[in-house]
Amino acid sequence: MSPPPPPPPPSTALVCIIFLTLVTLSRSSCPPFTAPPPFPFSTSPGSGHPFFQLKCSSPYSTISINNVSFSLLSFHLNSSSLTLSPHLLRSNCSAFSLPNRSLNLSASPFKFSQSDCSRLSVVRSCSAPILPNCSRCPWECKLIKNPVQLLHGCESNRLVPSEQGCQSDILGYINQILTVGIRVEYDESQDSYFTNCRECKSKNGICGFNLKDPERKFICSLPKPQISPPWIHQDDANRIAILCSIFTILCLLLVILVMAAIYRARRIRSLTNEEDPTILFLHRHRSASLLPPVFTYEELESSTNHFDPKRKIGDGGFGSVYLGHLYDGRIVAVKYLHKHNHSAAAGTAFSTKSFCNEILILSSIDHPNLVKLHGYCSDPRGLLLVYDYVSNGTLYDHLHLSKNLNLTWQVRLEIALQTASALEYLHFAVQPAIVHRDITSSNIFVEKDMRIKVGDFGLSRLLVFSSDMTSSSSGYVWTGPQGTPGYLDPDYHRSFRLTEKSDVYSFGVILLQLISGLKAVDQSRDKREMALADLVVSKIQMGQLHQVVDPVLVNNGGGGANESIEAVAELAFRCVAADKDDRPDSREVVEELKRIRSRTSGFGGSNNSE
Repeated sequence: MSPPPPPPPPSTALVCIIFLTLVTLSRSSCPPFTAPPPFPFSTSPGSGHPFFQLKCSSPYSTISINNVSFSLLSFHLNSSSLTLSPHLLRSNCSAFSLPNRSLNLSASPFKFSQSDCSRLSVVRSCSAPILPNCSRCPWECKLIKNPVQLLHGCESNRLVPSEQGCQSDILGYINQILTVGIRVEYDESQDSYFTNCRECKSKNGICGFNLKDPERKFICSLPKPQISPPWIHQDDANRIAILCSIFTILCLLLVILVMAAIYRARRIRSLTNEEDPTILFLHRHRSASLLPPVFTYEELESSTNHFDPKRKIGDGGFGSVYLGHLYDGRIVAVKYLHKHNHSAAAGTAFSTKSFCNEILILSSIDHPNLVKLHGYCSDPRGLLLVYDYVSNGTLYDHLHLSKNLNLTWQVRLEIALQTASALEYLHFAVQPAIVHRDITSSNIFVEKDMRIKVGDFGLSRLLVFSSDMTSSSSGYVWTGPQGTPGYLDPDYHRSFRLTEKSDVYSFGVILLQLISGLKAVDQSRDKREMALADLVVSKIQMGQLHQVVDPVLVNNGGGGANESIEAVAELAFRCVAADKDDRPDSREVVEELKRIRSRTSGFGGSNNSE
């Protein structure tokens, strides 16, 4: 149904009135205030308090107290208190943004809240603190030993540190408190301006000060007496008629303004009710209660500092990944799926499909070796996904960029087992089964303790069995081949039949990378050996596996490790078989890797992948 026709255009006078009204409303808005800020706060020169004027900006206004600039996060009218976040430079002595001295509100009518003082007073280090070079960084050392020194004036109220206040990273905890904001209370008794203004307002005056006076003395601007037009006092028979005409005109203008406002509100409501087609698609395929939380674009934009390039931690297949700090303190990875222009309609549809697919897949699974989805945002400005932040890079980084000597054979074997356990969960524990379709070393994320999480489910598919499947083949779905060169199943590429064995092939390439330390595809190699699977399979067939084993493993491995490497190579050989029916399934792969691990001599460390 087409929208109702717009009303006829108003007169020029009415347009001017509406314009002036909108300008007045826009000027009175100053975040977080929804109306003009009350005294002593003001944004206008010459009014309000001279020593802490507000500067309106988005998303937060700023206020300066004692030459320290703060972002004004919120204003509490009932308690006359503010939540402020100081503007700080990054410290040369730590990875956080910290003040270079104690925050001091002395000689101002503000004081820190007792709750923030108490919170810092009870903080202690969970273990013996690791201090920086105290001769070069004395302030950071003082903060670690006594965090309450951050807020000047709180030291006298210091409490005894408690077990609940235990923090492993004192400076990181302080940085988090400053980011979320500290509460500052306004004390009327310490501000002579407030007493003067109260008396001024009782006379319907406006509180302010003389900009040209260096002492900024208080001034009360009293309203000028209203002088009525002479004809109002004339003893004229037409006076009542004139007044009635003016009143009638004003009433008509008011009615027109109200009708225009109602029409505009209904129009906005109708546009709002037209839900995003992405949201409608998700709700058709899954109950809203089962979907992850929805974030606003502004919230994620703020958490990444407006998608600051310095916070970019990677580039995915359909966008960029940024480090985000949520309001509740969580550190997450925010994946931004860029919107294509309208001329690239196919590309846009593919990104949106990938976005919805990843939400539906990840909201239905839960496994320690799979990345968790914390929420999403569908906005005309971009599609965003919020994941676990895995801080130690990817398996690709460790194998091909850093050449990490700590990536021993035992660690590589454990990575292989955890990846296989994740695939076993997707193929056998979920109904219908899920085929990841993009198992690569770049999609295996490594945590600090070298445990892994498999991510990037944009290409994943639910394995709904085809009706013409035969008894000699597993279930499959017809779909165009998609994946990463070097990892893509050749059988799937030829037949367009996707099965869980396609993931097994990709996993076989991962095993070959763990053994050889070589890239899945390398154009610098001979054409027949450009793909790692072709290279290693030919070496295995000629009994020359030792020629492609990673030198790091040769130097650090013993006889037991060599036998284990050969066993894993044999398993990889089966996984990358050209015919999918010759490959083991992921459950067999997990069992075989567990047997190999149990036979590996000198294996140390715990395992939690089962």
